[in-house]
Amino acid sequence: MVPLPPVGYPTRWEADVVLRDGGTAHVRPIRPSDAELVAAFHSRQSEESRYLRFFAPMPRLSSRDLERFTNVDHVDRVALVATVGEDIVGIARFDAAPARDGSRRAAEVAFNISDAHQGRGLGSVLLEHLAAAARERGIRRFTADVLPQNAKMIGVFREAGFEVRQGYSDGVLEVAFDIDPTERSVDVMRAREQRAEARSVQALLSPSSVVVVGASRTPGSVGHRLLADVVTGGFSGAVHAVNADAEPGELLLGVPVVRSVRDLPGPVDLAVVAVPAASVAATVTDCASTGVRGLVVVSSGFAETGPQGLALQREVVRIARANGMRVVGPNSYGVVNTDPAVRLNASLYADMPPAGRFGLFSQSGALAVAVLSSAERRGLGLSTFVSAGNRADVSGNDLMQFWLDHEGTDAVGLYLESVGNPRKFSRVARALARKKPVVVVKSGASGFGVPPGHAVRASRAPFEAVDSMLRQAGVVRVENVHQLFDVAQVAVHQPLPEGARVAIVGNSDALGTLAADACVSWGLQVAHGPVAVPPYAGVETFTAALEAAFADPGVDAVVASWVPPTPEVDPVVAAAVARTAAAGAKTTVTCFLGTRTVSAAVAGAVEPGAADAPADVPVVPSYPTPEDAVRALAAVVRYAQWRRRDPGHPLAPEGVDLRAARALVERELAAAGDAAAEGVELDAERTQALLATAGIDLLVRAEVRSVDEAVRAAERLGWPVALKTVGEELAGRQDLRGVRLGISNPSALAEAVADMRQVFGRAADVLAVQRMAGLGVPCQVRSTEDPLFGPVVSFGVEGDPLDLMGDVAYRIPPLTDVDVAELVRSVKAAPKLFGHRGSPVLDVDALEDVVARVAVLADALPEVAELRLSPVLVSEEGARVLGASVTLAPPQGRADPDRRTLPT
Repeated sequence: MVPLPPVGYPTRWEADVVLRDGGTAHVRPIRPSDAELVAAFHSRQSEESRYLRFFAPMPRLSSRDLERFTNVDHVDRVALVATVGEDIVGIARFDAAPARDGSRRAAEVAFNISDAHQGRGLGSVLLEHLAAAARERGIRRFTADVLPQNAKMIGVFREAGFEVRQGYSDGVLEVAFDIDPTERSVDVMRAREQRAEARSVQALLSPSSVVVVGASRTPGSVGHRLLADVVTGGFSGAVHAVNADAEPGELLLGVPVVRSVRDLPGPVDLAVVAVPAASVAATVTDCASTGVRGLVVVSSGFAETGPQGLALQREVVRIARANGMRVVGPNSYGVVNTDPAVRLNASLYADMPPAGRFGLFSQSGALAVAVLSSAERRGLGLSTFVSAGNRADVSGNDLMQFWLDHEGTDAVGLYLESVGNPRKFSRVARALARKKPVVVVKSGASGFGVPPGHAVRASRAPFEAVDSMLRQAGVVRVENVHQLFDVAQVAVHQPLPEGARVAIVGNSDALGTLAADACVSWGLQVAHGPVAVPPYAGVETFTAALEAAFADPGVDAVVASWVPPTPEVDPVVAAAVARTAAAGAKTTVTCFLGTRTVSAAVAGAVEPGAADAPADVPVVPSYPTPEDAVRALAAVVRYAQWRRRDPGHPLAPEGVDLRAARALVERELAAAGDAAAEGVELDAERTQALLATAGIDLLVRAEVRSVDEAVRAAERLGWPVALKTVGEELAGRQDLRGVRLGISNPSALAEAVADMRQVFGRAADVLAVQRMAGLGVPCQVRSTEDPLFGPVVSFGVEGDPLDLMGDVAYRIPPLTDVDVAELVRSVKAAPKLFGHRGSPVLDVDALEDVVARVAVLADALPEVAELRLSPVLVSEEGARVLGASVTLAPPQGRADPDRRTLPT
């Protein structure tokens, strides 16, 4: 077992959680000082609830009971409480049974949920957190005695996804289940997480009432601008305003003003806060007392200013979450919902953006202006917009959870300055991208610089891991905001292309050539054209050429270009393109040279905003250059190809014993004691044992210090053998003469030993003898536990591709079989495995099996700080692991843990 920390309060078990209805609660270990709160909780419970918990009437808890319930050792006796505000609303506990040799350690559990908070999902949340604490203490099984009429508690156990077994004795149901996560229990947890987080965002974006706190009388001020935008945007609900200097009966922009949130006539759903940073915490406390459900904090002066600001920011979030509220910001530009039933413009952007079906998220408050302006300039309508500012609470992950099932959003764009939880981002983005295009601008390509105010763990992973994560998740990565909207115009207004075959039609040979060159550059196939009608040709001739392209069964998408004779777009041509594209039902992009507007074709069909404009008027995106049009089209083609591909199946290689692997790891870390913090490098025997639990066979080798030892080892292992150096820099390097192959007798072995020692000197004092594995291509498979990403699996072909070119590919577990296949094929040197220049086709299936086993082991055991298989020799029949090293370290806690929790 991993050494237990000193018996005391386990702060790491504290967590903020989102409940089923979108509200929040705080989960923490129980404290002796909770006695009064527990007594108050018990007194509020109904007689029936008390009976179901204690199997007897118990109107009050005695002092002895309270002492026993609140004084636990956090090891064998553990209790967690859920709190909202100052009240305990749920209690979960376990008492561990004595350990028995050869059996899984078990604990008896009990739950008690406040009557006033039934139906909010507290039972399932507490079960997840209690199970995680139990696993940390070496407990792998829960038991419980439940009265048959307590259907809710039995439902919590069954619906959690565990395999529940039950018996019946003396009128009581005896329930038992293993608590190791299963595929079903994880799926259940993730589905609950998605629904809860989506509802929490829904509450922020679709409130029935809004209060602007810090509403100012001064035009042009932040507080005045926010109130004006809410009012002029046509918000459908009730609007309130708070100004500390308000006069009785005062109206501001027609809205009644009061001095404090506490003076409001009733509960309010959303508070938009624009007061000085030092006053925000008090304002949030006031909001909590009046039942506010969500906060948008526009105020600045928090983590972006330094440590004191960070402490203040954390206090604001702590108060909000403890009282059931989510927070957008601080330092936010605001939120927008263009739904006609809501019409919320709680932002600093003066005009309500046009309604549409594109969801937009921006971390940067400063860039929010540019983002919204660009969308408006192009006529690209938005469904919703959120500026996260410092991203202290609500993040892009929350918005993606919301957009997953939001019927008013067809595509999503995110401007990210940092990714606080890459594992969760990858998981959530992949689920969303399976239904809707996700376009991402990720700044910071020059390094891992984190903007001021963003709390992000340090990372040792290379920046390429970010790109790999985005590709793995199926998102469309673009370089800047312009490209984001270029792609969005296609994603929102055009059908997804069926393939990469493109037709090019225009009225200029030069534009046609530019478009064709761009297609080739971006990996598209020019299947029709380029066709160029004469520059003087009329719209009928151009339309006929377009219709021929759309009618071609070998075409999946059309690039239409037109050089107008005047600076203005010819509305007749634009209308023709729009009608023809709509009739052709194929992805279409246009280039009206020198213009960039999504509504170019629409403007030719009808006047924008005309009373007789149909709702389904065709829209074809237009770009100022053919290159821009093709780049956007190519991005959507790649996305469509990813979406059509089989997503694969979660990895489940045969013969993997994670229970044995976990036991070995815990045993080695326990034996290392305090030194484990610096990392524990496993010796050859234990490395081989750990790999064996994952079904990976390591070809035995013997380390020798003399010729006699080398010969004896060769006799034991079997001739022919290989002789290798064991140093990090030289091991396996044939080009540096660090390995001798095909040694078939003692004299040749003695000569090889002498030669190596002459070349390498003291670096060859210890050498390794290993049985020959045959010929093949050496590869490297590696996993590292990163503080930010969690496990990162990498692959490369050894030799010059890896050492000189840095030809390495990365993936973030958990992986599917398709992820593994793409990982192996994504390195530039991959052709060496598939018969390059007449060489034999190698057993890539066997290589993928090794990669899969490493990925499963790395995903399950965060204690595996680094695992490297080098080389993995891939031959025509099999993949042999010739060398391996493993370093263990106490886990630091992953950003996406095995229980629902909000980031801290």
